[in-house]
Amino acid sequence: MATDTEEATMTKWKLPTAINRSVGILGAGVLGRRIGACWASAGYKVNIRDPDTQQTNGALQYIKNEMWRYKPTVSPDKISVHGFQDLKPAVEDSWLVIECVPEKLDLKMNAFADLEKVVRPDTILGTNSSSYKSREIAAKVKPDTAKRMLNMHYYIPPDIRVVELMTSGSTHEDIFPFLEEHLKRSGMLPVMAHRESTGFLLNRVWAAIKRECLMVLSEGVASPAELDMVWNEMFVKTGVPPCELMDSVGLDTVSLIEQHYIQERNLHDPGVIAFLQKYIQEGRLGAKCSKGGLYPPGYTTKTAGQQQTPYDNLHAPTLYILDLGLNNAPEEVYQRGRILVGSADGQTPLRTIVDHQPMPDGIALCPSEGKIIWGNMGVPNKNDGSIMSCNLDGSDIKVIIPSGTVHTPKQIAVDDDCSKMYFSDREGMRVFRCNIDGSGLEVLIRNGDWATGFDDQTKWCVGLGLAPLEGKFYWTQKGPSKGSKGRIFRANIHTPPGHDASTRTDIECLFRGLPEPIDIEIDEEGKFMYWTDRGELPRGNSLNRAERGPDGQYTDHKILARNLHEAIGITLDRKNRHIYATDLGGAVYRFNMDGTGRRKFYEDEGSFAGIALCDK
Repeated sequence: MATDTEEATMTKWKLPTAINRSVGILGAGVLGRRIGACWASAGYKVNIRDPDTQQTNGALQYIKNEMWRYKPTVSPDKISVHGFQDLKPAVEDSWLVIECVPEKLDLKMNAFADLEKVVRPDTILGTNSSSYKSREIAAKVKPDTAKRMLNMHYYIPPDIRVVELMTSGSTHEDIFPFLEEHLKRSGMLPVMAHRESTGFLLNRVWAAIKRECLMVLSEGVASPAELDMVWNEMFVKTGVPPCELMDSVGLDTVSLIEQHYIQERNLHDPGVIAFLQKYIQEGRLGAKCSKGGLYPPGYTTKTAGQQQTPYDNLHAPTLYILDLGLNNAPEEVYQRGRILVGSADGQTPLRTIVDHQPMPDGIALCPSEGKIIWGNMGVPNKNDGSIMSCNLDGSDIKVIIPSGTVHTPKQIAVDDDCSKMYFSDREGMRVFRCNIDGSGLEVLIRNGDWATGFDDQTKWCVGLGLAPLEGKFYWTQKGPSKGSKGRIFRANIHTPPGHDASTRTDIECLFRGLPEPIDIEIDEEGKFMYWTDRGELPRGNSLNRAERGPDGQYTDHKILARNLHEAIGITLDRKNRHIYATDLGGAVYRFNMDGTGRRKFYEDEGSFAGIALCDK
């Protein structure tokens, strides 16, 4: 209970109004963007702040693409979400700020010390910490500020809508019913901890369960799969097993939380921290990295038809897919191409963000700029191709390489570190490179002069892949349709001195006699090259792979999958270790990196060409 002095102070402070003010979210990661979506779905203005532009852009796209999952109670035009890199403009008008930064006490304390300087005196300050009390986090703020602070612990909305509220030890008592009302309005289920408790309600119980699970693993009593199987059979059956859950959360985060529990409660560590540290040192942090964790990479990335839990697909990418427009009437084909956005599980309905494009084919994302870049082939026998760009939400469409500068652009690859993009030009028989904004255009490969004829399809450049660490770029020359004259080449990123695009001497032919190779991707980490082939069966309409040996040469060509319907696009999810491919039949496919685990979704929704991914 508050003292008489505290009661006197409370009367001087009034609850804020939510009218014409925002909910501020600090951190645009897995939870930050989901918390923002909850508030936005009920019509609250939401500002998300993260110093990482890519994270902010990813959060904005997640909310736009996945809002349907949150069952919004307002019309789309009432949903207001904005991203910021700077703190002050993001929170200066906020009535509520929720902190979602990594689970490190110093980081959280500093975040609230910074907040105290820029928010209004009535702003309520919540921390989403899953293990630290708001009393601990308030160590660097004034006593009056601590009275506006509390724990607001979310789980994984929209599937789990519980929010645990807990006092900082001095939180104004009227904040709790006020927040409960607004949380219920945003579709959440608020639960109040009646006294301070590390781990609140559920996490305190989960901490004990999790610790025993880790002891079982560290002592070699059972494997992760065996433990989860028994748990699932006994208690959950269709729920979230503990080892999958820890991978989804991240083993580095699990370790930090465990260390905090051990320190605060003076517990004996039976080897759990050392067990986790082995995974962390090897870079096996769980679902958020390409090395996996307790399970192999991509294990928790599920597609439609697979059993899913709320903790699956937290780190799955957003898909950007090109529809050529071939399913339209003949007179409309060259003006009905689209860019579509979908989800890696195939459950989010495809959404058109750009339309009325003349035969779009190649697509790539530039994360640092928050841009989509794509090529419009135009009419194939005319020199009217172009390269375009827009924001990740389809706004701000620009021509960056005008019609006629390139003949028939195909696959595009972006080197984000060098701010360069590369693309092939089919009938133009060229490979180009330029800056992300289209300036500095240069020809890297020239197989002929389209103006004097382009009938020799063995010279057509189609797919384009990059290997920056190797210092090479790769491209396909497909040859005649179903002609088995396709080839794959590579050359140095830097043209040899004294040579040009027509005379360079560093070109290697890696494979020849292929049915009809189209798009190509290079996995430098795994030392593999992947490509689609739309040629004749049995070798065509396939997904292919070749391995790079110690001498840098590619051998062991394998067909990973057959029976695609005019295979075109391909992209690699390097974090989750998956391959995504498209075909003209209008389907998206997902495979493991060795071709197993075939999944097919988004069927019969267009004539799909290029595909690109945006990490969540």
